[in-house]
Amino acid sequence: MLATQICQKDNRFYFVAYPAEDLLRHVKFVSRFYGEQQQVLEASRVSPHDEVEQFIAKIERSDTAFQREPSQLKIRAIENFYETAESQPPIPGTVLLFTREELMFEPLSGFEHMGNLHEPHEPFIIIDGQHRLAALHFYLLKHPEESRHMDVPCIIFDGRTQDFATEMFVVINSTPTRINKSHLVDLYEKIAWTSPDKKLAARIADMLYAEDDSPMQYRINRLGGRSKQKKWMLQAELFNELLRWTKGWEGDGHALRREAADRYRILRDFFKAASSTWGDAWDHERYMVTKPVTLKAMIRVAVELVQQGDALPEENRVERWKARLQPWANEKPRFRMDGFYERFAARGQVERTRRIFNELWRLIQ
Repeated sequence: MLATQICQKDNRFYFVAYPAEDLLRHVKFVSRFYGEQQQVLEASRVSPHDEVEQFIAKIERSDTAFQREPSQLKIRAIENFYETAESQPPIPGTVLLFTREELMFEPLSGFEHMGNLHEPHEPFIIIDGQHRLAALHFYLLKHPEESRHMDVPCIIFDGRTQDFATEMFVVINSTPTRINKSHLVDLYEKIAWTSPDKKLAARIADMLYAEDDSPMQYRINRLGGRSKQKKWMLQAELFNELLRWTKGWEGDGHALRREAADRYRILRDFFKAASSTWGDAWDHERYMVTKPVTLKAMIRVAVELVQQGDALPEENRVERWKARLQPWANEKPRFRMDGFYERFAARGQVERTRRIFNELWRLIQ
């Protein structure tokens, strides 16, 4: 396909006037859902007479790429605009596309930046413009003759600009169209402008979720997760608590990986000791021990132990902390769900987390 190569600093990307019908055959509509925060179109609820619902039902719960969930109302509103727009162009602004493949570009003779761009083997992921293209899909079903006279302006990023494409997605979707904070946490490590302390917090959160020796493995409710285990807390809540600890940290590359591994092991050992101390109250539905408010308070206790110098030596740290946290074992009745909010009365979760931390810390000093 004919394309214009755009050069900015060390980046190369492409502008294409994509024929509408061809474009719709080469894009992938995807959706990423976050725990119980999104409403999914269940098969039993999809109307056989509603083509928009059927379309969305096919792409929901895909776990292959970053994208926000499609909105039925927005698709219908844009389709209606296409129907009623007589003289103005339906899609005057560019649609942003991304492929992980590195595309081949062949300049035309005499033109350095104009040439033939080879299409990827896999469909394009839509960074921005998913609703416009979904509405275009339905519009062309009703008016197929229009496809011969309609081009869609597209900017295409390929595998050489993956970090930039991810950054663009975050910028677009965290400003005019809000998405869940936990979605952004998944992307923090991939974007160039994110501060090192946020990258560090995101890396630790990911390790707590994924590492086989983590007491919190698969217990964190994160975007795109498919584990059927009961979740203890949202990824965004965990990230915010970890950011209190990593705030102001500077470093990159190898230093970040080493720092994340060190801090992960501290929290891993701490929660191993804590789970042993709490005994049958740990991960019990009638106790508040593994609820977000208590988990966040315990992370603060772990940070205090680090600041006191009690995290070293690493050898025998779990046993050492089991002994230190032993007074918590007598507090299990106070952490029963019944009456918990009265025993730790507060004006909100922030104050309640602080109260629980103060009490837990007082017991082990």
